[in-house]
Amino acid sequence: MGLLLSLLIGALAGYLGSKFFSGAGKGLLLNLIIGIVGGLLGGWLFSLIGIGGNGIIFQLISATVGAVLLLWIISLIKK
Repeated sequence: MGLLLSLLIGALAGYLGSKFFSGAGKGLLLNLIIGIVGGLLGGWLFSLIGIGGNGIIFQLISATVGAVLLLWIISLIKK
């Protein structure tokens, strides 16, 4: 159940991140990948600045922030 919930949070975070950053979803698989990597990035960044939490809402927020940051970094590399 934990893995399925993490995948759902990752997919939702990737979708939200792509909506915030570029205004359009990227597709289920790419949203999932962006959300999972964004979750790792967001969790790492939040731990660096001392923000922590264990709830689903915190995971979604940190993964979305990480996904937006990841999409921003990718856009800088593409330029």
